[in-house]
Amino acid sequence: MKKFLSSKLFRAIWSLGLAALLYYVCPPCFSKTTLAIVLGILVILVNSSPLLAKAPIITHVSRFLVGGLFIFSGFIKANDPLGFSYKLKEYFEVFKEDSGLGIFESFAHIALPLAILLCVSEMALGFMLLVGYRKNLTLGLLLTQISFFTFLTFYSACFNKVTTCGCFGDFLVLKPWESFWKDIVLLILITLLYAGKESINELFSPLLTITFTIIAIVLSVLFPIHTYRNLPVFDFRAYKIGDNIKKNMEPGAGYEPAKYESMLVYKNLKTGESKEFSNEEYNRLKIWEDTLTWKWEATNNKLIHDAINPPKIVDFSITSLDGYDLKDSVLNNKDYMFLLICWDLTQTDDDETLHAKMNDLYKLASSDKIKILALTQNDAKMIDEYKHKHQALYDFANADGVVLKTMVRSNPGLILIKDGTIIMNWHHNNFPSYSDVKQKYMK
Repeated sequence: MKKFLSSKLFRAIWSLGLAALLYYVCPPCFSKTTLAIVLGILVILVNSSPLLAKAPIITHVSRFLVGGLFIFSGFIKANDPLGFSYKLKEYFEVFKEDSGLGIFESFAHIALPLAILLCVSEMALGFMLLVGYRKNLTLGLLLTQISFFTFLTFYSACFNKVTTCGCFGDFLVLKPWESFWKDIVLLILITLLYAGKESINELFSPLLTITFTIIAIVLSVLFPIHTYRNLPVFDFRAYKIGDNIKKNMEPGAGYEPAKYESMLVYKNLKTGESKEFSNEEYNRLKIWEDTLTWKWEATNNKLIHDAINPPKIVDFSITSLDGYDLKDSVLNNKDYMFLLICWDLTQTDDDETLHAKMNDLYKLASSDKIKILALTQNDAKMIDEYKHKHQALYDFANADGVVLKTMVRSNPGLILIKDGTIIMNWHHNNFPSYSDVKQKYMK
């Protein structure tokens, strides 16, 4: 039996069976022809070990492409693990809503440790592949991880659930279908590695390989922990130091808004199938006249093309607790101003030493007539409870929670702005004294 399980015949049987199953269960959002081509390529590669053994250069090129891309992708995510956890939580909430399974809600609660684990896994596996350490284990884990990501991106693209994948953080924002095809390419490359794994050897002696691998894993763990406890080392967001919020709210040269077309969905009463019609098709075929065949079901807005050179920031707003718009007064303030970001007061760090520093900052800044405004998504009742608990004297205003989480990856976090320009920002673990801020940044 063991001999049969390792035979070429068994490999052909299970690869063809799995391909047939995937072809059968694939939803109609994906072209069956394209799917057949992709699955055909994978089946051929799985069963092409003898051919690949004669051309090890193919395996080596795939090895360095996959290893390098995994390290890069993991590093970009590890640079902003909190942002990546937001994206994972979004996926889990979608799965919970669509499936009704409570396990996804549990996953959403541990999105941050899962995000860090995935970052570490990507970087460590990429390095292990490059140096050739434990190739069978490495390839198995790589295949498992890319299969997981391929499912996520396919589900997102097919059912239009999560508009960006977070694969490369804010460095490179990919649309769901773009991300899915990136994962398909990686899946093909990893399948190539599986078929040609006999050509994958350790680059160094066993002792050096193990030593380098341990160092790589330790660094892979320490980096996302450091960026979580501080702030991203590399900031690619529209609120990074030096950016002007007002300018980022303006469209670029040659701006064109996104274009949509209304699609009319009608059900064929004879076949039971639903079909979309454009306005032109609807009028040309006079669908409304054939009431015995067609029944209206819905009207969908179909995206024709995305906006061209849109503003980097489209949802920034600040509202007083009384409902007045404060955005212009904040962004056009010619003097220095502190924004204290407490996007969710129920999750804001409760350390009393930290809150004493925040209150000291308010008192000293106010004595120099420097404004400090706290921004949160919470309502007035929760704000009052928070202020009473921490003896906070600074004023609060409301802003969108997603925007606040984007502005600074810390809760609370501090931003110094002037005339709409981000001068500096701080994680609450590095909360500054007013005297240091005044000496270093208020010039």
